[in-house]
Amino acid sequence: MPLAGKGMLLTSMNIDAADEADFNRWYDREHLEERVAIDGFLEARRYVAHAANPKYLCLYSTAALEVLDSPAYKARLANPTDWSRQTMARFKDMLRVVARITVSKGTGRGAALGMVRLRPTPDNAASWRDALQEKLVPERCDGIISMHLLESEPELSGATAGIPAARNEGARDWFVLIDGTHVNAVSAVIAERFTGPAAAPFPLPISVGTYCLMWDLAKNDPPG
Repeated sequence: MPLAGKGMLLTSMNIDAADEADFNRWYDREHLEERVAIDGFLEARRYVAHAANPKYLCLYSTAALEVLDSPAYKARLANPTDWSRQTMARFKDMLRVVARITVSKGTGRGAALGMVRLRPTPDNAASWRDALQEKLVPERCDGIISMHLLESEPELSGATAGIPAARNEGARDWFVLIDGTHVNAVSAVIAERFTGPAAAPFPLPISVGTYCLMWDLAKNDPPG
């Protein structure tokens, strides 16, 4: 699988312009390194919106979903640094999703990312999953590197202490991730497979967006 591990934490948020420089400094100088150091965390990737809302997106891959309910992760959540506490309190429109990686096809990660948010029901989840197995085939599209499905775990998603996330906002939603070499390729796949008649059996997505990779950090990256 091109995505490392079986679990994923997805967070996205906006931040006031006055706080943005410190927000980015915190992510780049403290937060990603701190999270990747937790047992079971494998990789973290930061994105900024090309055409999406919220503006910022971060993906954290874990060896298993259970890592995101582990004592090590809970201890870090319960004991944030002062810088973390101050920064997280400024998050706007925060989305925090803990998910299983149930489909991951292709090789590697791209510089551009598309995200399609879907809202299944218990009645249609199985048929949607089967349909996505057919849709998420990167080899059919130039400029597409890999494609993935994240299925949210509602009991683990939502707000935590000090993080003003929407507690129940779309807690059972699914997120399709499309990794590509450039935004135009990603946007074309979203248009071709998730809008209009070709979107069947899905209704219109809850949201779609495109992002550009800022940087990524893997556990095995050498320290500076």
